[in-house]
Amino acid sequence: MHSPSVRILGIDPGTDLAGWGLIEVRGTRISHVDNGVLELGRGSLAERLAALFDGLDRVIGSYRPTEAAVEGVFTARNARSALTLGHARGVALLAAVRRQLPLFEYSPAQVKKTVSGSGRADKAQIQRAVQMLLGLPEPAQADAADALAIAFCHASRRPVAALRGNG
Repeated sequence: MHSPSVRILGIDPGTDLAGWGLIEVRGTRISHVDNGVLELGRGSLAERLAALFDGLDRVIGSYRPTEAAVEGVFTARNARSALTLGHARGVALLAAVRRQLPLFEYSPAQVKKTVSGSGRADKAQIQRAVQMLLGLPEPAQADAADALAIAFCHASRRPVAALRGNG
């Protein structure tokens, strides 16, 4: 008997660029499906948030993930940046929930530690770690690599997350 596969969409929300990464888990095997970056344009914040929702909705509709994972809230030095990112996170959460995807959140430190071994890894280290873990021929674009790292973190923690329920 083979185990059913699970498709996990990792989302790295932003208001200029938003990364997404899709992996598939079958048993203990984790494989890369696709990834990309949504370029949200130069319009107003509301227009960019609408573009984020539309882009994520297209990705979810095209790839039919079975679960979604998003990086949790973190503390930022700049309150305005944190608030703006909070809007993007809300849109990402809405896009997943509207498609009835079970949704999980992980802190930036959890994601970094899971993929690189260090909770303080920088973007380049995350890109290299994701490339190695998923066997990519070259590093993914930074925002897409972050999204793949979030998806990989969830895949690595799925049994624990399932026991706790969503979140």
